Amino acid sequence: MAYITIREYGEDSFIEKKSEFIGYAKRVENEEEAKAFVAEIKSKHKQARHNCWGYIIGENMGIQRYSDDGEPQGTAGIPILEVMKKSNITDCAVVVTRYFGGILLGAGGLTRAYTKGASIALKAGGVVEKVQGVKVSLTLEYDMIGKVQYFCGQNNWHIEDTEYTDKVIVNILAEVSVAEEIEKEAIESSNGKIIVEKSKPKLYFKEENRLYSII
Repeated sequence: MAYITIREYGEDSFIEKKSEFIGYAKRVENEEEAKAFVAEIKSKHKQARHNCWGYIIGENMGIQRYSDDGEPQGTAGIPILEVMKKSNITDCAVVVTRYFGGILLGAGGLTRAYTKGASIALKAGGVVEKVQGVKVSLTLEYDMIGKVQYFCGQNNWHIEDTEYTDKVIVNILAEVSVAEEIEKEAIESSNGKIIVEKSKPKLYFKEENRLYSII
């Protein structure tokens, strides 16, 4: 099963019938970190009517906890948890803060609002998959840079950075299987003139077509 989490801290908000909902999401390694994050948001919003939360921890999503924090049972914590479960997101804690605006939303309205609060927080944090990747370095002559940029663009291979010395070195972070395709394309399109080097595989976060180092 793919390991999916978020890349960084996420925060977003919206207004629903005069109530303000603020969603927060953070990647956590264990329950202590999750509880500390919930406590941090609660202390930040002491005046809020509710700070509802949910978190999932473990590669197999083995630890799952939630709280409605005074909202009607099943209208807040479970919807937050369900958003994470539907996307298979783990090692993540989400808190949705509500400042009550004086208008009751009803059970259905609350469920939709807390679902939205969790969704926008996770989106702000950037949902990523943990994958095995390598750094591919292509060393080439200056007159071949256009060709490399073209085939990278055509295949959605993200160029991380380019070094200009007596030669040009193009660096790409790619999944192991994709790295093989890049190597093949580079050698074939240059008749073997492009020199390809690959680092040892390690874990990266993958968001859309781009890999990020795990901090």
